[in-house]
Amino acid sequence: MYKSLARLGCAMAAALTLSGAAAQAFPAKPLTLIVPFAPGASADGIARIVGRELSAALGQPVVVDNKPGAGGALGLMMVAKAPADGYTLGLGATGAIAVNPHLPDAPPLKPQQDLLPLGKLADIPLVFVTSATSGYGNLQAFIKASRKTPGGGLSYANAGQYTAQHLSGELLAHMAGVPMVAVPYRGSGPAVTDLLAGLVPAAMVDLTSAYPHIKAGKLVSLGITNATRSKVAPELPTIAEEGVTGYAAPAWMGLFLPAKTPADVRARLSQAMQKAMANSAVQSQIQALAAEPAYLDGPAFGNFIAVESKKWADVIARIPKPAK
Repeated sequence: MYKSLARLGCAMAAALTLSGAAAQAFPAKPLTLIVPFAPGASADGIARIVGRELSAALGQPVVVDNKPGAGGALGLMMVAKAPADGYTLGLGATGAIAVNPHLPDAPPLKPQQDLLPLGKLADIPLVFVTSATSGYGNLQAFIKASRKTPGGGLSYANAGQYTAQHLSGELLAHMAGVPMVAVPYRGSGPAVTDLLAGLVPAAMVDLTSAYPHIKAGKLVSLGITNATRSKVAPELPTIAEEGVTGYAAPAWMGLFLPAKTPADVRARLSQAMQKAMANSAVQSQIQALAAEPAYLDGPAFGNFIAVESKKWADVIARIPKPAK
């Protein structure tokens, strides 16, 4: 009997040892980082910067796989369906995570159920701009003019219906109590082009697209959407500083895992991500892409997403629906 118990004890000890070794062995093969945007975009650049650092910290290659489509939801649906073993991560941004679930034709992705936040990477400052020849020297001048404009106020170009740029403009209109007419474009670049040509009086676009023209004196910033001034362009005041108290609506992005990824694997990845984001060289490289390093760990990122999701759901609910 005692021999049987001894053998059982040895077997259990061996099993525990093997289990511990297996946990410590993660990762034992290359990881895949799915980026739901095309190569060359700022989000893709940030993912590659962080991916290189994760690779160095984990001792395994991190392969970036671009899967654009469905407003950033296609790649994340692939992450949600991947084995929950830590070897597949995904980049998620404002649209797919906090906006799309509230749209009438939402993709079949439920971020808060299907995905696990690993950590927030960066904020992408947006900027409300006008032409240098428009006569609107600051945000309050634009607001005053828009209130006096018949037909629903002055129009503003944006990067497309229900994009972060569109919804940030709608939030501005609501919080400032001013009528504004949204004009959707196919991206911030075309919106800036028409703004420079004088075809629209203002635009809500990403800072990357507008900043060269601001520095050249062709566009005037009426305010950036960050809560505080951007390190990328510290001379530009925020919309809150320009008189819309409490306004904050940057775009943002972070990393996600399949929902049921084991806690020990999440902890290993979180440790590597935190180390990467604390690297000053990584922060400088992210800033070079006109983005703001804004690390939050998984739990804090999850709480942030819940607040953001509620905020954008409320904004979307106020947008008049087109007549059928």
